[in-house]
Amino acid sequence: MAFADLKNDYIFRRIFATHPDILRRLLNDLLERRDAQTIEQIEYLPSELLPVVEGAKLSILDVRCKDQAGTTFVVEMQLIHHPGFINRVVYNACKAYAGQLKEGDGYPKLTDVVAISICDFALWPDKDQDKKGFPRVPMLSRWNMTERASANHGLLQVQYAFLELPKMPARRPEAPGADLWAWLFVHATELTEVPADLTPGPYGDALELANKAKFTVGELEAYRKATDEIRQVHWIAEARWAEGKIEGKIEGKIEGLFEGLLKGKRETLVRMFARAGIALTDAERARIDACADAETLDVWLDNVFGAKTAAEVLT
Repeated sequence: MAFADLKNDYIFRRIFATHPDILRRLLNDLLERRDAQTIEQIEYLPSELLPVVEGAKLSILDVRCKDQAGTTFVVEMQLIHHPGFINRVVYNACKAYAGQLKEGDGYPKLTDVVAISICDFALWPDKDQDKKGFPRVPMLSRWNMTERASANHGLLQVQYAFLELPKMPARRPEAPGADLWAWLFVHATELTEVPADLTPGPYGDALELANKAKFTVGELEAYRKATDEIRQVHWIAEARWAEGKIEGKIEGKIEGLFEGLLKGKRETLVRMFARAGIALTDAERARIDACADAETLDVWLDNVFGAKTAAEVLT
């Protein structure tokens, strides 16, 4: 028995975007909702609010839903710590909050928004916090606006939660909760069966939905394509890091590395257009092929998400 990577965009949506009981348990665990605060039921928001691109891990919102009180939850799995990540999280959460009002609606109609980001990287590394003399940020951190003098937590309209997977416990937690979800996100692909002592319910159900033996041929292909695209984006991220480390290399190696970087960016951009269902004219494809500026390609890559035409992207 082999299990797919729960961090994979396709698998994440397969599990959490179509199985409300599993998503509800994830939300209750990550937001530490207990007793009267427990989320009892959720309603998925219309699919048109989800991005059209699957797999690419630069800027994707994976699941949106509301609970019985009307609170909106925006849940994402993020694999790459790209520049401006926190700013994007704040922007999307505030956009979701403001976007609730229709023309003529009053402000009392607004309900809370909670943005949840599951990160496959340390957003606030312990060593950086130690160096700055700041308190360490735990694996699961929750944020909202607080009045400084009184520490009053009255402004809860827009809240944030971050689960930093690299900070997870080394051993599998015995108790249910955020620690167990983190362990499953990281170690699912290493398992050969559902652990017999795993807490029953949503945790085991999530693993069963990731059991590749039960995938159809089409589902296996979708998973493979999403995996390939994630690897491509990881390659770009590594190449960006390499760009800052190539000083002192001989000129030929520098040019070769940079050209490889540009080629990778161009290929990824064309692939993302195809997955988004956006057709390219010969002139637009030629413009992409001729682009030799890494920053411009980065802007175009970010522009693909939510775009309907190539003209919106190639600005």
